[in-house]
Parts: sequence; C-alpha cells; structure tokens
Amino acid sequence: MADVVVVGAGPVGLLIGTELRRRGVDAEILERRDDAGGGSRAIGIHAPVLAALEASGLTERLLDDAVRVRRGEARAGRDLLGTVRFDRLDTRFPFVATLPQSATEAALGAHAPRIRRGTSVTGIRPDGDRSRILVHTADGPGEVSARIVVVATGAGGRGLVYRRRSVPVRAYAGRYLMADTDVAAADAVAIVRLERSGVLESFPLPHARRRYVTWDPEPADERPEARLARLQGALAAAGEEDAAGRVDAASAFQIRRVVVPRMRRGGVVVVGDAAHEVSPIGGQGMNLGLLDAASLAPILADWAHTGAAPEADLARWERRRVASARTAAALASLNTALGRPLGPCADAARRAALRAALAPPARMLFARAYAMGFDRDA
Repeated sequence: MADVVVVGAGPVGLLIGTELRRRGVDAEILERRDDAGGGSRAIGIHAPVLAALEASGLTERLLDDAVRVRRGEARAGRDLLGTVRFDRLDTRFPFVATLPQSATEAALGAHAPRIRRGTSVTGIRPDGDRSRILVHTADGPGEVSARIVVVATGAGGRGLVYRRRSVPVRAYAGRYLMADTDVAAADAVAIVRLERSGVLESFPLPHARRRYVTWDPEPADERPEARLARLQGALAAAGEEDAAGRVDAASAFQIRRVVVPRMRRGGVVVVGDAAHEVSPIGGQGMNLGLLDAASLAPILADWAHTGAAPEADLARWERRRVASARTAAALASLNTALGRPLGPCADAARRAALRAALAPPARMLFARAYAMGFDRDA
C-alpha cells in the first residue's frame, strides 16, 4: 500500500499527489468521480501559487494556455472608480493567470500518481496500533491503509474528519449567477461593476471567452431558463448586450465561510476547501488550497522517507495555513459585502470609499490583498 493516500483529485489533491511523487514518495489518489474535469469553476491563479510551483515546472504548464490579467477596473455605471494594477506589484509574476479549472487540473495532474477513480471514501480511522490509517470506501477495494492520509475532497468531505456542527459555518445572504461565454472582442482586463442592484464581475478566459458573475436576489425561480433570463437581464443593464446575446446557460451558487481551527489529527491532514471555505468573490479559495499543498508536500515527503512525523514543521505549517485562511476569509467577506445591493446613500458612500481605496498610494495595498500578497506562504 502507498505511504500516502490522497482523498480527492481536484486541483489541490492533484497538486499534493504530483509534488509527493516528484519527491520520490509512494502516493495514491482516491477520487469518487469516474471522469476528470466537470466544468469551469475556479479560474484565477495568483502570483504566490505561480512562484511556489515554478521549481517543479508546473507554472510553465499552467501559463501555456492562460490569460495574464495585469489590470482590473472597478466601475459604477459609466464611472471608472479606479484600477487595480497587478503589473506594478513587486512579485515574480505580476499578474493573475486565468484558465478553466479543467485546464488547471490537466496541468497539475499530468504527472500525478495513480488515481483510483469511482472510489467513494466513507470513513477514515487509525488502525489498532495507530501506525497506519484505514480508509474505508463504499466501492472499489473496500478498505485501504497508509501511514499518512491527506483529505483534499473539498467541502463535501469535511465530515470524514470533523464531527457535525463542530466547525462553525457562516452562510452569507444572497447568491450569485455565473456563466462562461464567447465574446466578440477579447482583452485581458478584469472588470467589476458595482451597481445599486449588486455586483457584476467579468474576467477574461483563454480563447476569447469571459466569466460573468452577478448578484442574484432570493427567493428566485430556479428553472434554468429563468436563471438564464436574469443573468441576461443583468448583463444588458450593465451595457454588456453582446454577452447577453451569447450566453446560453447560467449556474447559481451561494457562499459560506468556514475556517477549521486544526488541519491535522495524527496521520490525517486536511487541505483545501475541506479545511477552509471562503467567498469565491476575489478568487482566493483554490489558491489557498494550492498553497496548502505546495507548502505541505516537502514536510510529508520528509515524514514518508524517515518514518517519523516532523512535529515542529507540521505545527508551524498548520499555524501558517490557518492564519492565512482567516486572513483570506476576512478579505473575501469584505469583497462580498462590497458587491451587495445598496440604497442610494449607501451606494454613493461605497463609490467614494472605492475611489479612495483605488487611488495612489492605497491602491497598491488593495492590489496586494486581492493577489494574496498577505498569505503567510506568499
């Protein structure tokens, strides 16, 4: 049996598996999905992740097909409130790389260890002498064991490690509609429109496509055609008539905030959304998980090779990652609050506040925060 079992073959699970294999660790990945991919969700990769993965060659793979977003604009109606200049940050990669999550997974998983697909994990527990961890599955082998188990399942697998209600979950009011579509004219500028009716975000993607995200009031008609009509209406109202005519489907999502106090229990380590959920407004969730994995891999490799848990290194890693998740959650909460519908007076105050935040010299602090410059492993 492998020294390390990774549960979950999303971007974070693929990265930890790939990095362990690169370091000569016998690892295996268990994944409930039969097939890879499954649509475009997280699309932005920030500078700290690109820097962390450069030595492995993964950054070059990610950038092969990515759009390099060097500038963002905040708008309200016809007014330009300010710009976010990623290209002026003092960093090795002064941009946000955008590409569909399926492409991210393909790049990160090109040299991953064996992935055992169609395997749903139902439980994780120490075996009798606690030297190995037993992983129970509903199908496939039934039970596998390893010295180390990394849970990278996303939020749906949190119950494998934490008791129900033991981790506080904050659900935000409201929800969002999202769609990716072709555009008539491609550019590499991200645009955030803050209207009284709520936010409308627009991010460039490869091959002349863009991602649109807009506030969606509740309660709402859940029929696919009704969701599409609401998104088309929001796009048209913001002057995006071309996109409104091209988009042909819309998905809906809600936002939760979760940060677990501990990311390790004995030989079980939890990373990514299983350990922390933050608002996707601002695009930091996947990046948090990728930094979890990139900073954890050398510690686990040392553990696997020596047979002894490097307790001091694991404790430092856990403190950094929990602190980083709390910082990202706070910033994501602020981004979410800025995008809510507001009355006339509050909307005017929001515009004034953003103009001040995006004016020199404060705008560099804003850009650094957005690009995860405050992460402990940046």
